[in-house]
Amino acid sequence: MKNKNTPKFSAGCNIAMKIPSHEYSRTVTFYRDIIGLPQIEDLIPDIVLEFGDKQLWLDKVDYISQAEISLEIQTDNLAAAAEYLGQKDIVRCDQIEPLPEGFEGFWITSPANIIHLVSGD
Repeated sequence: MKNKNTPKFSAGCNIAMKIPSHEYSRTVTFYRDIIGLPQIEDLIPDIVLEFGDKQLWLDKVDYISQAEISLEIQTDNLAAAAEYLGQKDIVRCDQIEPLPEGFEGFWITSPANIIHLVSGD
């Protein structure tokens, strides 16, 4: 049973795939052209595809050797979420990627080393 002060968590709408530069164009071709996921035109020049009710961001990264996935988790109380996750020994890893100015959120990693962006809903 959850304590009434425990923040609420839910799945966010974003999935990011960080792709090594040497695999990027073939990966975009696979998801967009072969599989046929529609590209979200409003977000060009970024490559963002409709993935059911989610958005799949395909990001080229020059300094990695294999693809990585990160998931978004939303919370109703960002400060309480940060405190709660810290109490549960969840590793915070804000060095993963700078967030845009004014964006409220932070990065964590799950015990299986999957990166998650925790953001306010």
